[in-house]
Order: sequence, then structure tokens, then C-alpha cells
Amino acid sequence: MVTTRGPLRTAAVVTAVFATATAMTACAGAGGGSSSGNPNSINVLMVNNPQMVDLQKLTADNFTKQTGITVNFTVLPENDVRDKISQDFSSQAAQYDVATVSNYEVPFYAKNGWLASLDGNISSDPGFDQNDILKPIAEGLKGDDGHVYAEPFYGESSFLMYRKDVLQAANITMPDKPTWQQVADAAAKVDNAQPGMRGICLRGQPGWGELFAPLTTVVNTFGGTWFSKDWQAQVNAPGFTDATNFYVNLVREHGEAGASQAGFTECLNDLEQGKVAMWYDATSAAGSLEGSGSPVAGKIGYAAAPVNKTASSGWIYSWAFGVQKASTKSAAAWKFISWASGKGYENLVGSQLGWAKVPAGKRTSTYDNPDYQKLAGPFYAQTKESILAADPRNPGVQPRPTVGIQFVDIPEFTDLGTQVSQHISAAIAGQETVQAALDAGQQLASSVAKKYQGK
Repeated sequence: MVTTRGPLRTAAVVTAVFATATAMTACAGAGGGSSSGNPNSINVLMVNNPQMVDLQKLTADNFTKQTGITVNFTVLPENDVRDKISQDFSSQAAQYDVATVSNYEVPFYAKNGWLASLDGNISSDPGFDQNDILKPIAEGLKGDDGHVYAEPFYGESSFLMYRKDVLQAANITMPDKPTWQQVADAAAKVDNAQPGMRGICLRGQPGWGELFAPLTTVVNTFGGTWFSKDWQAQVNAPGFTDATNFYVNLVREHGEAGASQAGFTECLNDLEQGKVAMWYDATSAAGSLEGSGSPVAGKIGYAAAPVNKTASSGWIYSWAFGVQKASTKSAAAWKFISWASGKGYENLVGSQLGWAKVPAGKRTSTYDNPDYQKLAGPFYAQTKESILAADPRNPGVQPRPTVGIQFVDIPEFTDLGTQVSQHISAAIAGQETVQAALDAGQQLASSVAKKYQGK
């Protein structure tokens, strides 16, 4: 498993990765329109995460050699690729046949008629084995009509990571399924257990996919929600308020240094470097923590996402491939998706690049594979359980107006979540009260809600 910031990730990507991706894109004949008139050439627009860079490396010598279909890749950082995909797919310009979309975009892209249904392709390609896709991942890539509109390349949930040795020295046994109060109590006990070590790391960096990725899962399990079923904003309601106060107080009292600017990368570094004893975040982080050269490999324990009022609380996220509805290359596009999202591709990566680089988190067969189990022994079972426990259609204690665990599945959420997160981050920094932050958020959410009320 490779650590990437996928969902929840900012657009910042290691420069070397971007340079490599850009160079490889150029070699692949990048640029929309280059496949025009050629039924055996497709254009693929995708995010420049490391797993996608590996995909580029393997495509020509494997997929193209087997099928005769040339793939012209255009690869961009996350924010840029989201903008470009939105522009091309919303206009149905068909400059690109296939693009990487996530379970955030798929439902409203499908509703807007921007994505082609893949149901017919799936039924005519039994070797793809749709039933092997982990159910929460598969559900997140369906439209409101129940049709499949994208296939996953990799997926993740969230869980608690903790230093087994530090907790053991403090006579703390972390349950497999802890409550948030148990986590907070443990954080207080191990705070300063070692020189310079804080109790826990929680994201405080502003962003809908940074701070609000973990915080919204806490809101859900504390009984809150962004919107009621009939689109009434609930940002300063009791459940949302209780969760935010808990989160802000925990990170202020026992969290990492510079918490208001700490995101996925900063927390990963803090846990690896012994600056924190625990961390709640993406399951994809485990690959780095247990990887070759990690100073904490073998020292980390993994537990389910902490809960309060719900049975589970982990998020769900996947990067997936969807076909633009206006594409005239749907048959070739499906062959590429079937290959890239299929079992055979994972075996290819495992044999040629190593099992640590397999784009996991999407197939039952991956977690049943002895080679993968050997590599991911400390965390694969908990990762699978976390994904299977996630329910994107029912993540809280009340009905929701749309799907989503760590986000609300509407286009406006990227801006809404980011603006409200800036206020919460200020509260973590001590520059604003939680109540003032949530009151400001309520006004923003109420403005967004008006568009949907009565529909």
C-alpha cells in the first residue's frame, strides 16, 4: 500500500513526482484530441498521485501490447485536474475519454449526465468481477439511479494509529473499537510520555479535504450533520457543536505543535519521528509507517475509527476511472478501465514493482492474497474492516439529504467546507472561539442550503 493524500489531500505533491509525471505524459503523446479519428487511441486525464505514475509506466508494455490501444495520458496535480475534468466533462467536449474521479464527484457528475453508465460493460465482462469490489467503495461510485458510473483504482478509509510501546508503558490497552473518550483519555496519559512527544495528532490545516476530512467523521458520530434531510443547515446545532468543541479542545490540550497548520503530511512525519503517540487519519498512511526505513515500523497498532453515538465512523474515499458520456471511444475506454481496475493489474504491480505499491483498498481478492498479507500484515485486516464498516449513505444518527461521510456530496461543498475550516483552524490557533466559528459556518451553510430546499 502506498501512502498518498488522495481525498483528502491538498494539491501539494512532491515536485519530483510531478516532474516525472509531466515527462511521462509528454512521452505518451499527451494532450486532448490526439486520439481523434483513431478508434484504438484514447485520452486519459488523471491526478498525478504516485499510483497513477506507476500506471503510466506499465501501460505501454502491457495494456497497449495486449490490446493495441494507445493511451495518451495528461497528468496534473489534484486541484488542477479537478478543474480541468469539470470543464471538459460539464461541456461534454469529449477532449478526454476517461478521467479520474472520486466518490465525491461521481454522484452529481452522474446526475448531470456527464458520465456514461458502465453497467452494460460490467455485465459483458464477467472477468472484471464487479462482486469482488468492496461494497462501500462500489456504492460510492454509483449514481442516485443505482447505476455504476466509475470503477475504483484504489480506496481507503480512516482509523486510529498508535505507538504500542508508548501505550503499553503507560498501562493503556487500546480497544479494537475505541470510543473518542477512550482516545482522549489515552492522549492525556501519554502526553509528554517521551521528551517532545504529544498525545495525538489531528489535522488542523484549513481545507475541505484536510481539517474537515477527520472532523466531519467526528461530527457524524457525535450526532451532528452539515444538513438535515430537508436541507436545513446544522453547523451550529448541538451535535456539530459538541463534536467541534471536543476536537478543538483535544488537539489544543494534547495535540501536535503547530496544529492549526498540520495536515496529513505533517501528522505522518510527527508519528514517524516520535513527536506524537497517536494519530487518527487515512488507512493509506499505514504503508509508509510500516515501510522500509520507517523508524516506527513494527511499533504501530491500528484500531477502528473512534466512535461516540454510531457503530462506526471511518470515512470512505476512492480514486476511480469514469468515461465521459460524449466519448465516442467507450469500448476502448472500458478495456482500459477493466485492465487498470482489475485483479490482473494488481498482480502485475506486485510482481514488477513490489506489493507495497499495489493500489489496494478496493478488492476483496487483494486482502485474501497471501503475498499482500505478508507485506501488509500489521494493518491489512483493520484496513479492510474499516472500509467494510463505512456507510456513505447512512454515516450518522439521522437521515441525510445526499451521500457522503467526510463530505457532503454537492459541488458547493469544496468552497463551503474550506471556508468553515478556516474558522475552525483559527479556533485551534486560539484566534477565534468555536461558537463564533460555527455561527459563521451556519450562515455559509444556510446560504448553500437555499439552493436545494424544496427540491
